[in-house]
Amino acid sequence: MTIVEEREAPSAAPPPRRVNRLWAVLRNSWRQLTSMRTALVLLFLLAVAAIPGSVFPQRAVSPEKVDQYYSAHPQWAPWLARLGGFEVYGSPWFAAIYLLLFTSLIGCVIPRLLDHVRAVRTVPPEAPKRFDRLPQRSPEAARPEDPAEVAEAVATMMRRRRFRTKVREQADGSFTVAGEKGYLKETGNLLFHFALLAVLIGVGFGHWYGWHGDRILVGGADQGFCNSVAQYDESTLGPRVAPSDLADFCLKLTDFSATYQSSGEPKTFEATVLAQQDDGPWVQHKFTVNHTLRLHHANVHLLGHGYAAVVRYTDRFGVAQTKTAAFLPIDQNQTSEGAIQFPDINLDPKTDQRDSTQQIGFEGRFLPTVASDGSATSSFPAANDPALFLTAYRGDLGLDVGTPGSVYSLNQSQIASGELKNISGVRPHELKVGQSWTLDDGTTLQFVGLEPFATLTIRYDPTQEMVLVGAVLGLAGLMLSLSMHRRRVWFRALPGSPDSGGGSVLTSGGLPRTDYPGFSDEFKALVKAAEEGTP
Repeated sequence: MTIVEEREAPSAAPPPRRVNRLWAVLRNSWRQLTSMRTALVLLFLLAVAAIPGSVFPQRAVSPEKVDQYYSAHPQWAPWLARLGGFEVYGSPWFAAIYLLLFTSLIGCVIPRLLDHVRAVRTVPPEAPKRFDRLPQRSPEAARPEDPAEVAEAVATMMRRRRFRTKVREQADGSFTVAGEKGYLKETGNLLFHFALLAVLIGVGFGHWYGWHGDRILVGGADQGFCNSVAQYDESTLGPRVAPSDLADFCLKLTDFSATYQSSGEPKTFEATVLAQQDDGPWVQHKFTVNHTLRLHHANVHLLGHGYAAVVRYTDRFGVAQTKTAAFLPIDQNQTSEGAIQFPDINLDPKTDQRDSTQQIGFEGRFLPTVASDGSATSSFPAANDPALFLTAYRGDLGLDVGTPGSVYSLNQSQIASGELKNISGVRPHELKVGQSWTLDDGTTLQFVGLEPFATLTIRYDPTQEMVLVGAVLGLAGLMLSLSMHRRRVWFRALPGSPDSGGGSVLTSGGLPRTDYPGFSDEFKALVKAAEEGTP
């Protein structure tokens, strides 16, 4: 006889105990994630995670400073780059905290909203049997009316004080009045959290679909600016924004007025510009620091101002070039530093060629009001006595080969290496408006005049209204949450004994649902109104 052993076929599904254990772990994890404590911890972590974005230069804001950090810290910079230190707000770990906070808030707020809606729709609960166990209670008081009339009068009185009420008739012939108030506290709490969600969504989408750029806009008929990435001094586009998505507009600065205190403190700034949008007509606008110029899909903010020097250089072949160069302020009195470069000069008419080693550059300071002591700082920000103090350099400026550099300073490494040679001596040469400076090769530089410039930042944030509304609603919700208090008050009207003339016997009790120091006084006022029958 052959004995055949039967084997059980393997189960397709895991044992129920394992499934239940996994489900329990997931459920507990979700509860922990959606708890208010976790949301607060994540909000704190988000604030801490944003600190490196303020400490280290960010590539999206200033790639030049990132390059400088690499040069200054060659050992630390690669490690920071791997950790996302130069792109903090776009790093995976920052996005993880952001998304976890977003998920935690949604998972926390939605169930509370449903519970709040159910609580608002539910009538106030039945009165407890024993009022003596409540924090607030009152002794018995006689009323001449029957219990039904007393209960209805008390309910009317409480409704006028914005209590939600419910009158119930009991089996023993008595009537109870249940009143509840303070649901606006939870409403404000939920409003605050939903507003916080709106702000988070707005900030996220604003980062994706927004952009901003900085531009120094010089006055003058031949100066202007059109909204393109190439014409910004610095610009940052959102991850979902292409250069072709920028709004179509152009600006020209026609006038700039500034007034100052006697100490040099600025009083008012006002810029006057001509703006053209979508190939339409040029329209004049005036705006100040606190009043933004609002264009279609762009807001133009005025940050400051300065001066641009208009100079004319005549080379040794008699060809003159005029340039307008902005000098950047370095103090309150508009002491400014800048550079003027002339790479396309000295074109030999015989050979039709230029010698790059004969290019000329000037670097120095502009003072709107020369100090009486002759120091290299301005004594007042207005252009009362303007002057240029320049040092001339001759050599290869490095512009022909595309060497990156700033338009506001010469390449200091070229000066140090001798590629650019100082041809003006130790002291800078002073130029007043209208004066000329003859260099060693017979070429001249003339200080023609001044033009004002405005420092502008231009931004577009498609969700700024959403963030503003969210911030206002969040503040309103927070005020409601802190100022409102939930409390419950009950009255019981019992039939009076025939020996005392009938009528009713009124008792009451109160329970504050939150810490409310003023509940005792409010309860006493309610009891007094109910006992006296006042509305």
